[in-house]
Amino acid sequence: MEARTPPVLLLCTPRTSTAELLARAAAWRGYDVAERAASAIGRRTHWYGGPLAAARLAGPLGLGLLEPSDDWLTRVPHSLLRRSVRLTTLDEARALRERAFVKPPSAKIDLLPAAVHEDGTALPGGLDGSTPVLVSGVVDFTTEYRLFVLDGEAVTGSRYAVHGHLDPAPLDADGRAFARTVLRATAAGLPSAVCLDIGRLADGSWAVVEANMAWFAHCYAAEPDRVLDVVLRSAGPVDAVADRDRPYLNRASVPAPHAPASARS
Repeated sequence: MEARTPPVLLLCTPRTSTAELLARAAAWRGYDVAERAASAIGRRTHWYGGPLAAARLAGPLGLGLLEPSDDWLTRVPHSLLRRSVRLTTLDEARALRERAFVKPPSAKIDLLPAAVHEDGTALPGGLDGSTPVLVSGVVDFTTEYRLFVLDGEAVTGSRYAVHGHLDPAPLDADGRAFARTVLRATAAGLPSAVCLDIGRLADGSWAVVEANMAWFAHCYAAEPDRVLDVVLRSAGPVDAVADRDRPYLNRASVPAPHAPASARS
């Protein structure tokens, strides 16, 4: 009987610490781990890496890249958000005359760092005014946590920051409990494989930070093997994407059966 060709986990270069952990977990499962897209042509491929390379490779490699809707955070109940959030354009945000936190809806826009601005005049130029941005009230997260979610359940997670400084540690019971509350209320509006960030505010209450694509998220102190479960679902063959996840496909996720052999990651 002919041996079955193993699937590929394709990694962006240079490798991050999370990519190294996922590479080991994937190799242990029998995946081929690669850094050159040419070695993945014609094979069932999964992706972990940045959005710019992903957009270039999704079509040629037939990748189905899942990501939350740009307006997901605006639809989270206020009791779980603890601040006002609206989706608008960069032009409208530039007209702000009050203090606000402004960020892209996801990590897709690299030229606009998430930051607090005293008003909209401080926002950078050089980007199209129609660029979507999230504008929110300013809150103080004392601790922040990352959850990797599969089918509406946080399968692993980690603390990643304390008072804005990187400080990874295992997820605690309170964080798990709030994650369950958030997912009961919001999971139906998220991809089945996603990254969810939550945090504790200065007054001791909990709030949602954001949701993002799992295929470009650091795992910090989360269990790499469970993170890999979420990554494989979030960025795998587009023909394996379930109907309920198709509304969350990245626009670049269009299969191209005749991929150029010169493609590079």
